[in-house]
Amino acid sequence: MSTSKGLVLENTARRDALISIEKKYQKIWSEEHQFELDAPSLDDAPITMTSEELHAKYPKFMSSMAYPYMNGVLHAGHCFTLSKVEFSIGFERMNGKKALFPLGFHCTGMPILACADKLKREAELFGTDYSNVPVEDETEEEETKEDSPKESEDVTKFKAKKSKAQAKKGRGKYQFEIMLQLGIPRDELYKFADAKYWLSYFPPLCESDVRSFGGRVDWRRSMVTTDANPYYDAFVRWQMNRLKQAGKIKFGERYTIYSEKDGQACMDHDRQSGEGVTPQEYIGIKIEATEFAEGAQRIIDSVSTIDKSKKIYFVAATLRPETMYGQTCCFVSPKINYGIFDAGDSYYITTERAFKNMSYQKLTPKRGDYKPVVTIPGKEFIGTKIHASSSIYGELRILPMETVIATKGTGVVTCVPSNSPDDFMTTKDLLHKPEYYGIDPEWVKSDILPIIRTEKYGDITAEAICKEMKIQSPKDINLLAEAKKAAYKEDFYSGTMIYGKYKGEKVEVAKNKVKADLIAAGEAFVYNEPESLVVSRSGDECIVSLEDQWYVDYGEESWKKQAVECLESMELFAPEVKNAFEGVLDWLKNWAVCRTYGLGTKLPWDPKYLVESLSDSTIYQSFYTISHLLFKDYFGKDIGPLNIKAEQMTDEVFDYIFQHVDDVKSDIPLRSLQTLRREFEYFYPLDVSISGKDLIPNHLTFFIYTHVALFPKKFWPKGIRANGHLMLNNAKMSKSTGNFMTLEQIVEKFGADASRIALADAGDTVEDANFDEANANAAILRLYILKEWAEEIVKNPDGLRTGETHDFFDIAFEHEMNSLIEKTYEQYSLTNYKNALKYGLFDFQAARDYYREASGSMHKDLVERYIEVQALMLAPIAPHFAEYIYREVLGREGSVQTTKFPRASKPIDHGVLSSLEYVRNVQRSIREGEGQALKKKKGKAAEIDQSKPVKLNLLISESFPEWQSGCVEVVRRMFAEHTLDDSKKIRENINPKDMKRAMPFISMLKQRLTTESPESVFDRDLQFDEVATIKLTLKNLQKAAQSLDVQEISVMSFPNGAKVGKDIFTNEEVPLPNATKIVENAVPGAPGVVFQNI
Repeated sequence: MSTSKGLVLENTARRDALISIEKKYQKIWSEEHQFELDAPSLDDAPITMTSEELHAKYPKFMSSMAYPYMNGVLHAGHCFTLSKVEFSIGFERMNGKKALFPLGFHCTGMPILACADKLKREAELFGTDYSNVPVEDETEEEETKEDSPKESEDVTKFKAKKSKAQAKKGRGKYQFEIMLQLGIPRDELYKFADAKYWLSYFPPLCESDVRSFGGRVDWRRSMVTTDANPYYDAFVRWQMNRLKQAGKIKFGERYTIYSEKDGQACMDHDRQSGEGVTPQEYIGIKIEATEFAEGAQRIIDSVSTIDKSKKIYFVAATLRPETMYGQTCCFVSPKINYGIFDAGDSYYITTERAFKNMSYQKLTPKRGDYKPVVTIPGKEFIGTKIHASSSIYGELRILPMETVIATKGTGVVTCVPSNSPDDFMTTKDLLHKPEYYGIDPEWVKSDILPIIRTEKYGDITAEAICKEMKIQSPKDINLLAEAKKAAYKEDFYSGTMIYGKYKGEKVEVAKNKVKADLIAAGEAFVYNEPESLVVSRSGDECIVSLEDQWYVDYGEESWKKQAVECLESMELFAPEVKNAFEGVLDWLKNWAVCRTYGLGTKLPWDPKYLVESLSDSTIYQSFYTISHLLFKDYFGKDIGPLNIKAEQMTDEVFDYIFQHVDDVKSDIPLRSLQTLRREFEYFYPLDVSISGKDLIPNHLTFFIYTHVALFPKKFWPKGIRANGHLMLNNAKMSKSTGNFMTLEQIVEKFGADASRIALADAGDTVEDANFDEANANAAILRLYILKEWAEEIVKNPDGLRTGETHDFFDIAFEHEMNSLIEKTYEQYSLTNYKNALKYGLFDFQAARDYYREASGSMHKDLVERYIEVQALMLAPIAPHFAEYIYREVLGREGSVQTTKFPRASKPIDHGVLSSLEYVRNVQRSIREGEGQALKKKKGKAAEIDQSKPVKLNLLISESFPEWQSGCVEVVRRMFAEHTLDDSKKIRENINPKDMKRAMPFISMLKQRLTTESPESVFDRDLQFDEVATIKLTLKNLQKAAQSLDVQEISVMSFPNGAKVGKDIFTNEEVPLPNATKIVENAVPGAPGVVFQNI
């Protein structure tokens, strides 16, 4: 594969040194079987022990990620999800748990077979070496409908696995070109015309890449899906049979791609074009025509068969029912011919193509009857008066939109300029050029109703995004397509309703509630059409029809109730994730369980169908628990240690293992069955499943549903972590722009540990994260310098002190290390890896650097503890580096992988930490004071002559100003009363003469209350002796000035408001320096700083 754009590394010697360490320890870990974990044996723990007793005696942790699809190699997005599992597994192992990370390879579905079939067809055209491509095909610019901008698809809709295949298209016209872009040698291309070859080619590459990343995966448990592995095949058949027996799988009508010409469903293998295209659901909004424009009315009046008693509706197809409050008009294309169609109790105005789809979806009187009563050019409808029942506006008009196309939706577009960039720009254009469009400017509503608020775009998303992208005209089609997608995504995932019945609710929740309300009121209906062009092999343009098929009955009330119960008990790591799941559970209904084309497991009771790719990937984590005992290779050809054949894995055997059903008839020895059950009941329930947030509306929700349907409650999953998407160098990853990296490329470029550090630093929220190559490169330097320093300090410790550690900075460093250890432990526990990295690496090194500078000579015991603790705290994130330091530099026995995570060596003295922070703050104040003293003021010389010796005065206030203490009491009281937002009441409680200084001070206190505990804000007593601390660190403070020659230092304490102070060394009374403002601003814990020439 071609290398990505991005940072160019000039000198790679340091990186190469770290990579050599990584390869060494990857080999050692493999030889030591570090990551191969088994449940306690039946000899160690009898079969009579319950799973709860097992977990109490032998703590465990199991995590998984969505297994990757095997139509390519792993990329940076996989890498990001992988890292989250990695960090959690590494930390939990160091917590004394058997932490299991299994990883399989998903091969189910149509993408692999579709690609293989394309290669077969291309080989027929161009030869098996794909070299006989016509010259015009090699040089022509590709201008296909797929590449042209099209309506943004529903961001909540899962695109199955074909989206991954589409991502592989790059600019290539043919499948063989795509494969070449993947780095496949030309002489190997034809092998991929056999779908089975994909299954043997990509999984080993995936394993190799994850190993090079330092993955803690138990590879014994890996498998491919589909009937290529007969054990997994048996497992999926059991799953399907039990779901059907439980009434979860039913037979009935589902929206299906359909060929009218062929009279049957048009599955992927039946298509000339449009493989992988699925039905796109819209909401058909019924907009009543109340008074037709003159031209349209004249045509209608000429048709005697029109029933004048029936209402006539324009039908607009929308993906955004939640925005219908803000309709300002309805658009048609002046260039499209529309039909008026008999819909039974009313008439619909749409394109013939749209009504044809409707006629096969039980939306019309007669199936397949889509002949219009009359056809009318779109231009004749311009000016028609309409009534949109959801809109806040009264009478609206039909207006022209030149970019409306007849091949998408109904050809009728409802206008919501607040949230649609297309509508916003067209509305602006109509207002500016009414004569050009032949309309009355009064027909155009210029007011825009705010419906949705997002943090990024405010209340009017469309206007904000058009400004941001500098869109000038409705003809900026490419920019508008991009803007539409961005607006839809931002509104859906981050938006909150600010208008309507569901004001205050998240859009992702409110959307389906509004949809349900509109349908219940008879103002809308569900309408489906192919998401893009599908042509059957017979040359028929396909539609969407309601057809009988097998489906999973998601949304059934009693099952949904169980799923909600499971969700309530789970750790979801972010409230947005829970909200998203609740929204999905609210609207998700039945899901087609099978296909007729692709790879997979045959539906047990109807083998002409294959279980589709989202239905065989819901409980595979449970299969991981037993797979290593059944087989030794991906394909289940090499029988495992229990010597069980695939055909012996009957439904009854799986019942015994997974459902604790003891009545089993099997020729498998009982002890083997018990061993299988032990593995499952030990490692289950799954502690956390980690996936991208885009899988919440499908894979992850199916995961919950299927677990609660098939497993006892104690084995329901305990957690789900949903990641944001990963950007690369603050830009969206894209092969077409070159801003794209595979896992292999990342590790080759930066090494595993530096990459892992950059991934940890990328972020932990559900918002999009960023892999910054500069951070990865900086991590190389940081690790290498740390390695060199640790090696040198351990090899040559002569410069280190020994003996007692009574020095102020020794004591402070020990307590700061302990504090950072506990903070790091807490952040790892909370799975906040960015913060764990901050405390456990960046702040920890900063603490060492300060100690090294402040102490002059570091203490040997503290330095050795620092090195060991640094290695251990880094181990979950950068395990190779940590292992090297632990084993080779420090000479410790065992592996860092299973060494206990460090904890504080003694109780943390927060007074010591406060005194250390105080010293740092005073040093900072001295440097700032020095800068002010040397600063030349307008028309005057600097306060201090830098060429002469200087005296440093530190002014320690013994008390706070009365006005400050009064403000603190006001804030304390109002905070308790919950009235702090009442600015008027605050002012009423403040002395008018103090108002100017009091209000900023109170604002600071309020700000602190948002991030600190009330106790820490209101309790202003110092936790340390300020005078004693100054005395202990005087030499360090004197050295803080960097430009001035400080030869004397004077430290005096004084009560606030006093004119004289007391020398802290002689106890003599001394006058305070003539620096009124500095003296007034000095408070306990923040001394004043004054420089004077001697």
